[in-house]
Amino acid sequence: MSRDYVPPETLQQEAPESPGPKRKETDLWRLARYAALRLLALFLAAVVGVYLMILIANMGGYVDEIRRAEITMNVAEMTRGPEFAELPEEQRRERRDALIAQEVERLGLDQPFVLRSIYSLRDALTLDLGRSENMTSDAGSRHVRHIILERLPPSLFLFLSAQLIMFFLALFIALALSRQYGSTLDKIMVALAPTSAAPSWFYGIFLILIFAALLGVLPFGRMVAAPPPGETWAYALSVLRHLVLPVSAIVLGGLFLSIYNWRTYFLIYSSEDYVEMAKAKGLSGRKIERRYILRPTLPPIITSFMLSIITVWMGQIVLEEIFNWPGLGRLLYQAIGLYDTPVIIGLVVIYAYLLGVTVFLLDFIYALVDPRVKVGSEGGQT
Repeated sequence: MSRDYVPPETLQQEAPESPGPKRKETDLWRLARYAALRLLALFLAAVVGVYLMILIANMGGYVDEIRRAEITMNVAEMTRGPEFAELPEEQRRERRDALIAQEVERLGLDQPFVLRSIYSLRDALTLDLGRSENMTSDAGSRHVRHIILERLPPSLFLFLSAQLIMFFLALFIALALSRQYGSTLDKIMVALAPTSAAPSWFYGIFLILIFAALLGVLPFGRMVAAPPPGETWAYALSVLRHLVLPVSAIVLGGLFLSIYNWRTYFLIYSSEDYVEMAKAKGLSGRKIERRYILRPTLPPIITSFMLSIITVWMGQIVLEEIFNWPGLGRLLYQAIGLYDTPVIIGLVVIYAYLLGVTVFLLDFIYALVDPRVKVGSEGGQT
């Protein structure tokens, strides 16, 4: 597949005037075959990734030993109660062993780990996420689905807000810098690019120290004040105040690197021959930017944005812990600490499916925004 950008006018001139029905049928068949093969490849990748996560979440079966030890300890504590005090030691031991065996069988720990991992893979791929082992939702449900759905809105609200702000800021600033190459502002932005090497939680700590601890103008963390305000408008204002610091931390953690990357793309395409020809024809700067600079850079920009949106599903463990934000990242941290395998697997499974769908859709989005791309073309190229 050639990557030389061709202006839209040239493509329109070279396009056939009226492709026949046979050509259209061939194109549809090629597109359907490509979509089927692409979906199969993504599904197989998801299967491998989810199964590896099942193995990791169970530590290759070592978590089973931890759970058996917990069962033994809990049953031993229970058999020390007054209802067992009058039983002889031999009967108490038999009763304790029977209770342990019953609990082990209930949790399926009497089966080989390999067999249970396959069952877990089957349930995960069919989105039968099951019940949590140690966690509950705020409503008291132990269903993994309910636990995840309860933590999803806070993560979506936080990270989508931050990603949208960062995306549009980086896009407009990068485009403006491409017009001012070599200026003082351009040099400052380039010099600030390495600051994105620090994670967002690093900036979050400093923002908390400055604006919460020293100045006291913004809250330390949480999603809303405690106790929450009763009025709707007061509740919304409280959420917005609590949103300022985590959003600022996320934006500071990635803004300058995005500006540097996209500025480089814009500079590369602004030096192409067809851009110089467009300038010679007298086209306005805005039209040249929109049609000859911004359009060919859309694929990498869209890829970066879509993949950053997908990471919203997993949240950011450290950032949400620092700000005490009740999102998916904090949920994953708690699930890992409690060895709650179903919750861990449930989060990873949904993430794997969303990532696969995003990668699949990106192929077709490329075809819409980039005239060089043909979905399902010869040789397996897109």
